[in-house]
Amino acid sequence: MERKAKLTTDKPDRGNLEPQKYTIQAGDSIYGIAKKFGLKPETILWSNYDVLHDDAHNISVGDELIIPPGDGIYYQWKENDDLQKIADKYRVQVEDILSYPANHLDMTNPEIKAGDFILLPGGYRETAVISPIVFEYSKNSGVKKQISGPGGCAWDYVAYGTGTFVWPSASHSVSGNDFWSGHMGLDIASVEGGPIYATDSGTVVYAGPIGGGYGIMVMIDHGNGYQSLYGHLSAVNVSCGQAVSQGQVIGLGGSTGNSTGPHLHFEVRYGGGYVNPWNVL
Repeated sequence: MERKAKLTTDKPDRGNLEPQKYTIQAGDSIYGIAKKFGLKPETILWSNYDVLHDDAHNISVGDELIIPPGDGIYYQWKENDDLQKIADKYRVQVEDILSYPANHLDMTNPEIKAGDFILLPGGYRETAVISPIVFEYSKNSGVKKQISGPGGCAWDYVAYGTGTFVWPSASHSVSGNDFWSGHMGLDIASVEGGPIYATDSGTVVYAGPIGGGYGIMVMIDHGNGYQSLYGHLSAVNVSCGQAVSQGQVIGLGGSTGNSTGPHLHFEVRYGGGYVNPWNVL
């Protein structure tokens, strides 16, 4: 059988060789942007510290982000930097940096000038996730702890959780950020003014506007080590110190605070630490 000559050559897909710029649109999230470009969300976060400051909520429509040509650390070279020390700091191999196509480096005589950007492929650093709400309270401590802000109050336990958790929105889908190292909660789909439910019974320990990008927020202590947090609400239906039951409407969905569109930012904490909500819902 005669084979026909192939007149075209397939160009191997080596990915992007240059960084790109992206302007944040309504409804965007760091997780969604990363998915759009086939990158990890940490890569977008680490590459845009001047805009995001290691907080995935620090996005606003119209902000411009750098999209690096691959996953890892997009690093700006400084005077007197040493390739081996940089590689060790960000847990990569020198050979991988030199051979990465987007870096355009001569492996035998690499020249990197101060101010140049290079990709440290697969590089890693800790993400400085700092919550403005640091809260841990034990019912046996003898202390009534109050979260600072107009929605806080001096409170004591008036209801306790069942230890089970229901979805806090009518939707069971993620509309923006999933749970990852730069975003310690779920962005759950919700319409403006839609009902938001208490994931479990407990005592409201905050209900109102707060800083840190959460907008209008409700926080519930379930009396068993767990707390749940509901951010970006348009209104609250409860007050601080009030008992709530599992499934009760505690507020309405919205887009207050640092948000590019209506959704619910939902966190679960245990003993003051973050819990992946997927593990309890």
